[in-house]
Amino acid sequence: MAAAHPRAMPSGTKRGTNPNLGLSTMDILETLEKRREAARVGGGEKRIEAQHKRGKLTARERIGLLLDKGSFEEFDMFVEHRATEFGMEKNKIPGDGVVTGWGTVNGRTVFVFAKDFTVFGGSLSEAHAQKITKIQDMAMKARAPIVGLFDAGGARIQEGVAALGGYGDVFKRNVVASGVIPQISVIMGPCAGGDVYSPAMTDFIFMVRDTSYMFVTGPDVVKTVTNEVVTSEELGGASVHTTKSAVADGAFDNDVACLLQMRRLIDFLPANNRDGVPEWPSFDDIEREEPSLDTLIPDNPNKPYDIKELILKTVDEGDFFEIADAFAKNIVTGFGRIAGRTVGFVANQPMVLAGVLDADASRKAARFVRFCDAFEIPIVTFVDVPGFLPGTSQEYGGLIKHGAKLLFAYSQASVPLVTIITRKAFGGAYDVMASKHIGGDINYAWPTAQIAVMGAKGAVEIIFRQDAGDKDKIAARTKEYEDRFLSPFVAAERGYIDEVIKPHSTRRRIARALAMLRGKSVEMPARKHDNLPL
Repeated sequence: MAAAHPRAMPSGTKRGTNPNLGLSTMDILETLEKRREAARVGGGEKRIEAQHKRGKLTARERIGLLLDKGSFEEFDMFVEHRATEFGMEKNKIPGDGVVTGWGTVNGRTVFVFAKDFTVFGGSLSEAHAQKITKIQDMAMKARAPIVGLFDAGGARIQEGVAALGGYGDVFKRNVVASGVIPQISVIMGPCAGGDVYSPAMTDFIFMVRDTSYMFVTGPDVVKTVTNEVVTSEELGGASVHTTKSAVADGAFDNDVACLLQMRRLIDFLPANNRDGVPEWPSFDDIEREEPSLDTLIPDNPNKPYDIKELILKTVDEGDFFEIADAFAKNIVTGFGRIAGRTVGFVANQPMVLAGVLDADASRKAARFVRFCDAFEIPIVTFVDVPGFLPGTSQEYGGLIKHGAKLLFAYSQASVPLVTIITRKAFGGAYDVMASKHIGGDINYAWPTAQIAVMGAKGAVEIIFRQDAGDKDKIAARTKEYEDRFLSPFVAAERGYIDEVIKPHSTRRRIARALAMLRGKSVEMPARKHDNLPL
């Protein structure tokens, strides 16, 4: 008897059907599409409508705006929770409150998870957490950025410790991925309880004004424990976290504006800590000169000017993405490009507190410098700093430790460091702002630079205290001090300044310096990790 052909159908089975289900292939495909449609609707049309009435988009709408059109590949669409307590076994919705997958932003791979507020309020369950950790693991394997879109009420109370365990699994992966792949958190609704700590360990947090808020404990708990009456916005809204706590790095007016800006930010960031910065076509001539910079510095040394004008006239096509623009405005941090390649900028802002370094400015800049160093992003520093801010509030607030963070960050950085002193560089702040002494590779100064222990008036009052009553002598001594020390040439004589350059050539000088430093390599001593002055 002849053996059956290996592709022979079982007896009684018609071609084009599934022997296990007795359904045609078309029926199976139709069933699949119905299940997909049910999953895409999330919590249902009424909840989607309620989401829109709050001025918020749904999870899938947000992903559609963040990623290139048609590039999203969703995973775990049919995952459901496994809880049986409190009647939860009768209430299951495909996806379980989070949408996960990957796609591209301008052709570059990005992983994403988006909390779905229409499904159980976006609350985190064990299965929900497993979806997030899976995408975190995939992002690490692919060495690609991950973006989390948060709109949720915290842990799913019905699951108890299983949900808490899920949070822990997510947190651990945030730490493992830190400094390996960029992690961006976007708060687009409530973010409370355990949900806040995952964003807190990522590289950047952005919020949406009026519709998002973050806090560990909500207004009701605060009222119960402290008898303090406070609204969600007052407790943890975007206005609080971008100006006071510095938890968030920026805020935008609505979901659409926020997500479009996230696309722009991702364009600046490397895929991981090994690939190097992205390089985009630029139509801006590296040799471009800016004659207006020759008159940027006012004749009066106490008159402010906007350092952002210098940044915008230096970067490619005036494209600058500022980080934490509403916090510690006396220092400016953000990303631009030189010759099509991403550069991190740190700059004292004379328009605010004369550009002085205080505790807030120091920790803001330190965190930014450490991010750039972790991801091999060169740093350009524009210096105009009269020193550290004096006063009891600063000293009591730990100015010493916070100032040390910035000093530590620059000293540890192994990426190319290019520094330009535009005007004042006084006292210890001169050292801290990427000076040659702590690792600056190329240090330029404008002819208007003043590099000294302190300003002329204060210095003369200390050095020539015996002449304090003689105005003519003090005036003469002040002029003498200014001529000798308030210039870039004393530092240049010692090699602390590599060159005194003309302001209009700043862009060309930076571009050439960065090109020369592109292969920079620094050997650091072996250690488990440093002990940053936290």
